[in-house]
This record gives sequence, structure tokens and C-alpha cells, in this order.
Amino acid sequence: MLDAHLTQLLTDLAKLGEENDAKAPDKQSKYLNITQDTGEFLAFLIKACGVKRILELGTSNAYSTLWMASALANNGHITTIEYNAQKHQQARHNIDRANLNVQIHSIHGDITAELTHLESTYDLVFFDADRSIYMDILPDIERLLRPAGIVVCDNATSHPQELAAFMHYFNQSPNYTTALLPVGKGEFVAYKAQ
Repeated sequence: MLDAHLTQLLTDLAKLGEENDAKAPDKQSKYLNITQDTGEFLAFLIKACGVKRILELGTSNAYSTLWMASALANNGHITTIEYNAQKHQQARHNIDRANLNVQIHSIHGDITAELTHLESTYDLVFFDADRSIYMDILPDIERLLRPAGIVVCDNATSHPQELAAFMHYFNQSPNYTTALLPVGKGEFVAYKAQ
């Protein structure tokens, strides 16, 4: 259950995202936030699976980050990476406003480069960034995702052609159980075997 302060902040960020994206001159200027039902799904998944450590690829203004952080226990941790400097700064501001009792490590940098520096393992990896890099970063994701970990990828039904190779990789692997869920813009989920 979200407290009133966080509920209001998420409502404000969702509205801001819609207004911004309607008038943004290009894709880089858009927030491209997840939908509210995707946020609710992620929160449910995190609680149901006892997720403690999350890696998020693509922070934007931290709307999705806050949804996930709200579902973590107090000892939870999120590492989130954003390439766009302006969005990174807005995310840091919004994270500070949320007053959540979890550790959120917000990194400004190139996802492909930053992943090579990470050494922790994660219970859940959320993909919501430049889809053209996904296949290139899979070796690092395989290294960072713990056994019994979960991959969630946004935009699986809104941009299926761009994610076809990515989804095929997990679908054909004997190490993963997968599902495509009609939530928001489509959530592709892959569970890594023990």
C-alpha cells in the first residue's frame, strides 16, 4: 500500500510525463514512462517474489524506479542507469522527494559501459532503455542476474519487431521460463532457472 505522499508524487510524475511527451520535439526529450498498470505489476512481482536487489536500465525521470522502490523491503536496493544528463538530474530530484527507506544508486552514464563495472548480482533486471543495445548487453545481464532471477522488459507488444531477437534469445534458452503479458505496453518476463 502506497502512502499518500508517494501516491501523489507518482500521480504528478505520470501527468508530467504525458504533458511533456505530447509536446516534446524528439524522442530524447520524451520521458516515455511506463504505464500505471505496469508500475502496479512490477510492485506486485517484487513483493510476490521477495525481490531485494534490482537493476534498472533506463531511469528517465524515475517514475518506474519509484514504483519498484515502493515495493521493496527497507533493506532493498536499486541500481538504475540513465544516459541522458537532464533526465538523470530530474530522477535524482524525484528520488529525493520520495523519502523511501531503500537504497537507490542512480548512475549517469552509458549503460553498455556501466554494466561492465557492476559486480553485484540482482534478483530482477528491468529493461526500459534504448532497445538497440539489448542484444549487445546480454552477456553482462547473464553475469549479473542471479539464479532464480527475473528479467522484465517493457514495450514487448508496442515494439515487438525491435525486441524480436531479444525475446527469441530467452524463449529458446533451456535456462529460462518466459511469458508475454498484456500489461501496459507489453511486459516480457523471463525467469532464470536455479
